[in-house]
Amino acid sequence: MLGLIVNPVAGLGGRVGLKGSDGSEIQRRARMLGAQSPAPARAEAALKRLLPLLGDLEIVTYPGEMGEDVARRAGFEPTVIGKITSGTTTAEDTLAAAREMSRRGASLILFAGGDGTARDLVRAVGDSTPVLGIPAGVEILSGAFATTPLAAGELARRFIEGTLTSLREVEVLDLDEDAYRAGRVSPHLYGYLRVPFERRMLQACKSPSGPDERGTLQAIAADIIDHMGADVAYIIGPGTTTRPILTLMGLQKTLVGVDVVRNRSLLLGDANEAMLLDILKTCTGKIVVTPIGGQGYLFGRGNQQISPAVVQAVGAEDILVVSTPEKIHALRGRPLLVDSGDDETDRRLSGYVHVVTGYGERAVYSVASSP
Repeated sequence: MLGLIVNPVAGLGGRVGLKGSDGSEIQRRARMLGAQSPAPARAEAALKRLLPLLGDLEIVTYPGEMGEDVARRAGFEPTVIGKITSGTTTAEDTLAAAREMSRRGASLILFAGGDGTARDLVRAVGDSTPVLGIPAGVEILSGAFATTPLAAGELARRFIEGTLTSLREVEVLDLDEDAYRAGRVSPHLYGYLRVPFERRMLQACKSPSGPDERGTLQAIAADIIDHMGADVAYIIGPGTTTRPILTLMGLQKTLVGVDVVRNRSLLLGDANEAMLLDILKTCTGKIVVTPIGGQGYLFGRGNQQISPAVVQAVGAEDILVVSTPEKIHALRGRPLLVDSGDDETDRRLSGYVHVVTGYGERAVYSVASSP
């Protein structure tokens, strides 16, 4: 038996630049900006990897947007339990769903959400029932998630079939979203979950930048600035690695947001997807991003404002990747990752990329979309 939980508001604040989805007010603002949660589509993509088990696999889920709709679209006839009020689901619904699935003897609970949803699973089942996350949040720090929805489906299928039996206890981390929006990254450990383990398909926990990288960061920033073209809009992604680019020009960087610089002036601060697309209608653009420490994601974690549509408008050849050598070495040969939510975009971004690692210094590194 597979338990399925979909958090229908996970990731709602990503592309509209709200840096999270926790709280009814943030969710209201996100919807006013036209946001839609990526969780249902991502859960459906994962479930389709389980179709070879159709007829033999019982899926137990909650009504409507919490799993039933997704399961049916993917081709399954789920067992539906519990009750919800459509459009107003809360963490309490997730807790109730997980507890009941565990009580019924689910061999695995597959959930689509972010770190907040993983926290709910810690409260509900702890290490009593194996779980696996389908990544659908904004900034995913925890180790309970597969690298992509397809990887989640593959891991779940293999675990249920019995061809994968290894379980690992992983940390569940989450941010104070109010502090995060204010530019302070303060993750907190909330507990542990047990997940099916296959290293290449399971996301690592995010790791912070080292304390002795200031000189290297300044050199990277100087390189990017000295090669900036006239009248080009530089879309600068979030992070402590990209922040010195604006600081050296005397500009204010939104640490956990996306900013746009043109002719060494701040054209737009804390931009969302719609703002970026509007700018790219009138001028040429380039994108500057850095991989997430310990995970290696270039797109799809914490920078959803730089959406597939934005990437396509700029072009893969005009994406600049910056990283300290230490951050690259910490990957231990694992590729940089893309999980933009669009398969074609991920394929275009896969291959090899030049990474700016210092002034006049470049490294060639592989980029992959996960299986």
